[in-house]
Amino acid sequence: MNSDVRLPTNRFWGEDMRRIEIMDTTLRDGEQTSGVSFVAQEKVSIVSLLLEELKVDRVEIASARVSEGEFRAVQKMVQWATAHGYLDRLEVLGFVDGGPSLEWIANAGCRVVNLLCKGSLKHCTWQLRKTAEEHLADVKKTIALAMEKGMTVNLYLEDWSNGMRDSKEYVFRMMDGLQEEPVTRFMLPDTLGVLNPDQTYRFCSEMIDRYPALHFDFHAHNDYDLAVANVYNAIKAGVKGVHVTVNGLGERAGNAPLTSVVALIHDHMGLETGVEESHLYNVSKVVETYSGVRIPKNRPIIGDNVFTQVAGVHADGDKKKELYYNDLMPERFGRFREYALGKNAGRSNIVKNLEALGIELDDESTRKVTDRIIALGDKKEIVSLDELPYIVSDVLKNGLENKDIEMLNYSLTLTDGLRPTATVKLSIKGEVYQESAAGDGQYHAFSKAMYKIYRRLNKPTPELIDYEVVIPPGGKTNAYVQTVITWKFDGKVFKTRALDIDQTVAAIKATMKMLNMIENGNIPNMSYLQLP
Repeated sequence: MNSDVRLPTNRFWGEDMRRIEIMDTTLRDGEQTSGVSFVAQEKVSIVSLLLEELKVDRVEIASARVSEGEFRAVQKMVQWATAHGYLDRLEVLGFVDGGPSLEWIANAGCRVVNLLCKGSLKHCTWQLRKTAEEHLADVKKTIALAMEKGMTVNLYLEDWSNGMRDSKEYVFRMMDGLQEEPVTRFMLPDTLGVLNPDQTYRFCSEMIDRYPALHFDFHAHNDYDLAVANVYNAIKAGVKGVHVTVNGLGERAGNAPLTSVVALIHDHMGLETGVEESHLYNVSKVVETYSGVRIPKNRPIIGDNVFTQVAGVHADGDKKKELYYNDLMPERFGRFREYALGKNAGRSNIVKNLEALGIELDDESTRKVTDRIIALGDKKEIVSLDELPYIVSDVLKNGLENKDIEMLNYSLTLTDGLRPTATVKLSIKGEVYQESAAGDGQYHAFSKAMYKIYRRLNKPTPELIDYEVVIPPGGKTNAYVQTVITWKFDGKVFKTRALDIDQTVAAIKATMKMLNMIENGNIPNMSYLQLP
């Protein structure tokens, strides 16, 4: 973090007010992502990660009256939070509905309601078909009822951004009537993601100028890809809290992503949050697994590629004086820097990767390895750090790659109406073994046959963690397919990959690489994929 950065031209932040409150709404707004639904135990797991590992300030966990299953999930989260002292940091979205949503929240055991009222005249007029005065009266009655139940009330001004653009007098009329009410936080959502950074700063400033004693949160949506920029300007204007989701989950284009917002606040604003940066990557990967929504490879901070240097000149600059580093050091987020091996790799990339594996080569040998990697890159093959020892061995014939396990033959059978079968013939240190098995797919059948051999020999086997197929652009039926398999063995997580026109053949090649790596003890000492 750059400690020299200071928040620019902000009248509202003194030296005693340098901390931004973070409210995570992955389990409420994030679950409104199309196709995403968390089961109760996943919700409890995410809540515990957010509050205990990441240490966010608050978690919005649900909307009231969604379903009986949601009610039971909230009860489970409340039970966990009560046992661990976090109950007052759980919040549930409630509605101005005469009381049923408050009853739902209270019966579930939650004590904080985020009350949704209308923040634009259009919503009030056309959705509720009420006047501002009528809606204001209903909101006050709901707040009073919440107070009777001993609840803390935060208040959303739904569609506030359009309200400020089209009906500012309505927004101020509502706020004038509510500013004396027992509301802990007034939350300003850009519900439809329509604001730009200038508008965000101007509208938030107007709210804070007019109601300086109130606590305001800002809730961004990412429809124009401006959510993080809008958060920046909302904080500049003086809001005290911001809403985020893990991995930017949320309706339509999603919400402001937790990782980017935290880095922005720390590095560009010189402000503090309670978030533990070192756990961000791990929590993001857990939510990726639970949600089924893949993290884009170029997603800042948590994407697979964001700490990978491709150009050789970058590796050269890093080697000489860390010239291509910035404040987003991967170690802050539980990650490490990589140097890609491909057609753009130069000598410095190769040297960096060899150093990571503890391999020393003379200049001529390094040149030969570099030439081979560039040649592979021209064929679209991505060379991983895990494969580098094999390339070194292949180029230099120095015996580093010792193929103790070889595939002598295999047969795969796929027949309509019958389970796929495989027969595998392996050579392990000169001894030949053969087995057959049926499976749910061709690779599954192959794996079962292979593991039969390993069980016969009492040899330990790895756990398959992930299986990914990458098809290069072009759409031709004879295009190469790259299969990338993630394994876990002896506490280490590593990947092997292979290229072939046939997906299953590529997977078999990747599996053989894995077997030889284990047999020869060549697994890289890098658990770069943190799993729960």
